[in-house]
Amino acid sequence: MRFATVSTPDGQLYGAVGDDGGFVALSPVFPQWASLRDVIAAGGLPDLARAAEGRAPTHRDFTYEIPVPDPEKILCVGVNFPDRNAEYKDGTTQPQYMSLFPRFARSFTGHDRPLIRPPENHTLDYEGEVAIVIGKGGRRIAAADAYDHIAAITLANEGTIRDWVRHAKFNVTQGKNWDNSGAIGPWLIPFTDAAQLDDARIVTRVNGEVRQDDTLSRMMFPIREEIAYISTFTTLVPGDIIITGTPTGAGARFDPPRYLVPGDVVEVEVGGIGTLRNTVEDEA
Repeated sequence: MRFATVSTPDGQLYGAVGDDGGFVALSPVFPQWASLRDVIAAGGLPDLARAAEGRAPTHRDFTYEIPVPDPEKILCVGVNFPDRNAEYKDGTTQPQYMSLFPRFARSFTGHDRPLIRPPENHTLDYEGEVAIVIGKGGRRIAAADAYDHIAAITLANEGTIRDWVRHAKFNVTQGKNWDNSGAIGPWLIPFTDAAQLDDARIVTRVNGEVRQDDTLSRMMFPIREEIAYISTFTTLVPGDIIITGTPTGAGARFDPPRYLVPGDVVEVEVGGIGTLRNTVEDEA
């Protein structure tokens, strides 16, 4: 079952996306839950799945939003694949601790919508990733128990203005948070089996050309460890999103760099989740 948040002529709704691409609005059926974040907090994804069974699509004219429109936190794990670490050419192998940075919800757009290249800088880059959505909150979560805290999984293109991540010595926040520079979606897939993450292969294409291709099993900091480490210093709550790390092959690492330009099409694909697709446009 695939759950999405969309904009329609009737306003913003959440519901299920069928195999034919039609959208079944479920938010009117569950008025007690204002958004998918509320659904997740209440453990309501199975209720949505039951309600969607056998229902005809209510909308075919809609626009995808990020699946959880109002997360308390979006935290991203950086440099989390061995080849990505080697790209930095600093002589290190496995770092002792993972790199983390925050992103704001408005820095992401939905599936089939354009990533926006700002006029101030044209080094817009792509990073295909798997994102997890916390279902059961907690603090100091043990790695062995971490998967019990995941409600759903989705995809992210963690779009970055590369020149702006170099503006300061100790952070990348300003290069990672330009409005609509990245994307999350298309939808949430309920997390029910460890193999959904442990066996996942992520592929990123630009205009049909494979740029990134790797498996989550090669991450230096597996998702269980990410949840354990992050929850050591901050309480994770339902709806929080962790964007888990990108493989090698981002545009900045080519010689010369291959940054995104208007008209490009970026696709991030993981079997069992789907394909997140976005075009690129200049800011109007």
